[in-house]
Amino acid sequence: MKPTLPAAALSLLIALLSACSGSGEDVRVTLCKDIVRLQLGGESPTWTGVSTRTPGHEPAAINLSWAGGAAVCRYDYNAVDDTAMALSDPLSSYSASPSSVTINGQSLSRPALADAIKRAMIGQARGAVDSVKKALQQ
Repeated sequence: MKPTLPAAALSLLIALLSACSGSGEDVRVTLCKDIVRLQLGGESPTWTGVSTRTPGHEPAAINLSWAGGAAVCRYDYNAVDDTAMALSDPLSSYSASPSSVTINGQSLSRPALADAIKRAMIGQARGAVDSVKKALQQ
């Protein structure tokens, strides 16, 4: 029996929300990991360290490490005012896309960074669509 429209809409909403929430990891950390993974040729490293540094109005740094190396993604400060949200979630004051990425000491050029961001976001969108399809097939 096919689900009714309201049930299908509810399933879609639940799938979208679950796809967006992921593991509870900040979207900037996830994007940084995806960019690094793509730059490493699609291999999924086992992360041995993930840390963030939010130095006020200076760019935030997300540091990743794995057995074969390390990376830093920098995100520009992007808040107009300091808010309670910024106090509870310091990364919320920073842009959603990195302004620079350095992997094993090598910085990505601006065009390479733009391409890496685009490819990572397309991959994330495909994952969200796949989650919705699976939810609708149930």
